[in-house]
Amino acid sequence: MEGYLDMELLRFTTAGSVDDGKSTLIGRLLYDSKSIFEDQLDQVRQTSERRGATEVDLALLTDGLKDEREQGITIDVAYRYFATPKRKFIIADTPGHIQYTRNMVTGASTANVALILIDARKGVIEQTCRHSIIASLLQIPHIIVCINKMDLVDYQQEKFDQIKNDFENFASKLDVKDVQFIPISALKGDNVVNRSDNMNWYEGSTLLYTLENIHIGSDHNHIDCRFPVQTVIRPQTDEHHDYRGYAGRIAGGVFKSGDEITVLPSGFTSKIKSIDIFEGSVIEAFAPMSVTITLEDDIDISRGDMIVRTNNQPESKQDIEVMLCWLNNKGPQPRSKYTIRHTTADAKAMIKEIRYKLDINSLHRNEIDKNISANDICRAQIRTTRPLFVDSYRKNRNTGSIILVDEGTNETVAAGMII
Repeated sequence: MEGYLDMELLRFTTAGSVDDGKSTLIGRLLYDSKSIFEDQLDQVRQTSERRGATEVDLALLTDGLKDEREQGITIDVAYRYFATPKRKFIIADTPGHIQYTRNMVTGASTANVALILIDARKGVIEQTCRHSIIASLLQIPHIIVCINKMDLVDYQQEKFDQIKNDFENFASKLDVKDVQFIPISALKGDNVVNRSDNMNWYEGSTLLYTLENIHIGSDHNHIDCRFPVQTVIRPQTDEHHDYRGYAGRIAGGVFKSGDEITVLPSGFTSKIKSIDIFEGSVIEAFAPMSVTITLEDDIDISRGDMIVRTNNQPESKQDIEVMLCWLNNKGPQPRSKYTIRHTTADAKAMIKEIRYKLDINSLHRNEIDKNISANDICRAQIRTTRPLFVDSYRKNRNTGSIILVDEGTNETVAAGMII
């Protein structure tokens, strides 16, 4: 199990305010870890020269959209892939402006690690706090605070220590488990991939080493067994004439052949006959593997049902309390009908009540102004037409999250975390 998880993909998101150097940092990671192609570099070199820059502007490697390159800002979530011999990585580069909170939530929702950038000259600012609040709200297991532009403060240890202190004081109010601090210069390359000669006082690891070695095997919930069925597999071939498998992605726990299971909502019980993956059968499987499960008994199961352990079941609920991040410019309308999507199940839903709006900069709960628009985060009560099998988001990020889709326009209007 460990070997499989070690080569697992690490997803990380980057957050910082507008000129903190996120794009430069990602460019530096890609460039110094030899993860970009020569022609990409040539293009960046030419653009940098055209703009009269003295050094190659590595930020141009990531600002892929033309508008972004012209304005020099990131406006959408840009995903980048790279790999080192130790790990594969997906970076979600998200914008720093307040009007893009929703983009940050999108990029961060599946991340193992959040990189929060702080400009060493400015220290902890309002946006640092906002990004940290979002990271803690989304239960991102690990946070790496990169104190950037150390070259502009003469690589002083006092500056680093002061910002680290300020951040720790603020983060003590949040639900954040693992925070690490690294002093870097993305522009010059200090402590990003290669150790810095300018900061001998810093004894920790470089950013890439930290990303390669951070332990993410236990980020998934390996205790509560949850298997939402995506599709039923019935091959119409002679050799597999009686095969009936249930395919999907394990959302939590470890399933083994011979386990006693219960199927929800029917409540029928059976035992696991086999667990099949593309390469053949396996004796056990765990989150986030995609597998096909066959059962000893012939039970009527379809998409949206959930296979769980008999003695460990999720709650079956029609009234659901959620923290919603509102994604749409048009706020929730009274008595509007939505489709709610939860794992592989869909149901109709309506928002019964907005309990409060969360001020994303101060964590203040506003119970008076409940006017919700794009990028707002609020606590709401939702009523669904049929029960959903839910866990709290804190317990399981897969079975604890939902999205709301507007029935009229088919737009995704909100993403929610079940409380």
